[in-house]
Amino acid sequence: MKITIITVVRNGINTIKDTIDCVLSQSYSNIEYIIIDGCSTDGTVDVIKSYGNKITKFISEKDKGIYDAMNKGLRLATGDYIGFLNSDDFYMHPYVIDKIVEQARVTQADALYGDLIYVDPNDTNRLLRYWRAGDFDRFKMLFGWSVPHPTFFVKRRIFTDFGLFRENFKISGDYEMMVRFFFKGRISAAYIPEILVKMRAGGMGNASMKARMIANREDMYAWRCNGLNTSMFTVLVKPLRKIPQFIARPNTTLLPEFSEVV
Repeated sequence: MKITIITVVRNGINTIKDTIDCVLSQSYSNIEYIIIDGCSTDGTVDVIKSYGNKITKFISEKDKGIYDAMNKGLRLATGDYIGFLNSDDFYMHPYVIDKIVEQARVTQADALYGDLIYVDPNDTNRLLRYWRAGDFDRFKMLFGWSVPHPTFFVKRRIFTDFGLFRENFKISGDYEMMVRFFFKGRISAAYIPEILVKMRAGGMGNASMKARMIANREDMYAWRCNGLNTSMFTVLVKPLRKIPQFIARPNTTLLPEFSEVV
């Protein structure tokens, strides 16, 4: 089974090496690694090129936004399952892809996902937020539930059958994709009950109040553009579901590398 991992980056000189190293250190061998760069000007391209043919496919060119760049990666992908790893995120351990493949073989699910933790951008041993995704039930999305996109792996044929990212979205394109896949495509999904990805805090959707307002509007449109009816309650409760993530903590004995859990 081939697994494709796609990283989209622009001017990520401070973090891209961590991301690449964590992919290349995965113990599973049949990985296709694709990096799409948006014409970085800070030395990111030089870092990526230094890995030579360890990167399966690399493109550096202008794009029309993050979802345009992600779609470029999808069009190049040849893996059985495809996942995205942001340029400031990294896998929890070298066996993440082994876990994905194991569950894919056991469940035959269209998609797989797990838990995610947010860490301090400057001290990645400092845990800030714990996103325990929980078992799959598509109807929980009506109550604000969603899947952590960096942990989400999907069969390549699902993109073929139900489409790529909608490039008119600025922030919530991954959410729209899940609405489309889970409700229009009725795809199956399996939950891996463990932390798969560490994500540096400060994502685009939470960068400012303006960004949050744009995300809220796009969350509502994610349903409407797919001909699906939902209420404002779904959109309003979605950010509220994040509050417990700042309080809940994983079993710290499973996180021995963390110097501080706050």
